[in-house]
This record gives sequence, C-alpha cells and structure tokens, in this order.
Amino acid sequence: MNHLTTRLGPPVGRARARSTRAVTEWNARMLAEASDGTRRGTRWGRGALALVPSALAVGLLGTALAQGALAANFSVTGQPFTLTSNGVEGSGFGAIVNTPAVGRPDGSTTTNTAMARVGFASAGLAGLCGIVHQTIAGVPYSLLLTGGQKVTAAPPGTFTTDIDASNLYIQATELQAYGPTTLQNAVLGQSADQVTVAGKPLTGALPGGFGLGSAGGEGGSSITLHGLNATAYDAEMAGALVLPDLKIRVVAGSATTC
Repeated sequence: MNHLTTRLGPPVGRARARSTRAVTEWNARMLAEASDGTRRGTRWGRGALALVPSALAVGLLGTALAQGALAANFSVTGQPFTLTSNGVEGSGFGAIVNTPAVGRPDGSTTTNTAMARVGFASAGLAGLCGIVHQTIAGVPYSLLLTGGQKVTAAPPGTFTTDIDASNLYIQATELQAYGPTTLQNAVLGQSADQVTVAGKPLTGALPGGFGLGSAGGEGGSSITLHGLNATAYDAEMAGALVLPDLKIRVVAGSATTC
C-alpha cells in the first residue's frame, strides 16, 4: 500500500520512533530463534528482515489515519486485494469500464485487464475490512486493515454507516453486493466520457464506452449497497477519510475475513 498524502507532525514522529523500536526488538527475537539450531520450517531471520520495511510503513500509515481525516491511496503493485463492508451509501455516484495501467514487480506496466472504476462524491461505509495476501520467504501472510464496526461474513439486513469518505474511488475487477441495491437518478449505459464524479470525469473514460452516470436531480445519482465485496487493484480517497478504530494486523496464512 502506498501513496499516503498528509503532513506528519510531532505525534507521528513519536509514533515513528515507537514503531522503529518495536520492530527492532521483534526482529532481534526472531533472529535469536533462528540461530538456536531448531528447524521451524521458515528461516525467521531472513523473514524478519524482509518484514521490517513493510511493518514500518504500515505502522506510520495506521498512526496517521488514526489521527483524523486525511487523503490516502491503497494499492499493491500488480496484485489485487479484497475490500468488504457491511454496507455503503454513496451520492454523486458514477462508474465506467476502463483498462488501467497495472504495475508489475519488475517496474513495467500492463493494460490488458478490463476493470470497473467506481466513484462516489461522498460515501458512508458500515465498517471496512481490507485484506492483502503476500508471500514472504515462501510462507503466506495476510495484512488485515479494519476500521469502524466489525464487518461480518454475512452482511446484516440493515446497516448504519460509521465511516465517512469523500471523493472515494475503487478500481476493481469484481464488485458485488449481497442484498437489495438501490439506485436513484442513474442512467445505465451513459457514454463513459460523460460520467462525472464531484464534477470531474473518471480516469480512463473513453467516448462511447460503458458508463453508469447521473440523470440529474439534487445531489446527482445515489446508490445504497447492502454488503460489499470488491476485488480491487486500487482504493483512492482523494478527499477526506474518517476511519474510526483503525487496526492493522499481519497474520500467518491466507485470511478471507477480518
């Protein structure tokens, strides 16, 4: 995950120092275990060193987000991640199909994958769960990012939002709701280049391409999703994100829920 835009003041500086000390102590313990002669299936010394940069970055991101509203971008180079929520209410809604440039680990990019780019001028989420899978030294791990209320495997019949986001964009190969979806003032099949969110066209829109836009009316189009499960390559909060009770954890294995 990357592209965090905010000003890191003294509180974050202190958090950086605490994070650095914690990671250093953890790494020392792992190295000690690795040198005691016991085979544990994974070379923890090497794995610990590989985890240090990611752990520091994640720790600083979490501290900054926990301090309040800020703009952020979550992405993993060339790798999809999962975003789920108990529900979403959005206004100023729009969606198009595009073929964005997806980064590869070697630094090159590809535009061979068609995706949906979905945008909300403002959105309320009923909890948020983000899951990133990664393999370190041949061992699978999962990074879990959660905020707000607990996201359940089976979304509730009704929900109350507790996370606010403005100018929220999701680039996804799949986006699914588990229940009734309500669309208001929407036009299905609008030319992609005519779809706007917060007064701006969606990135990658082509004339004549598929679009889901607004038919006008106060506030433009709106949508209510009961439950959300997205396989995303990018989640961008170009405006403000208020994420209460942020938690970031790294667990062994390939987690499917938070």
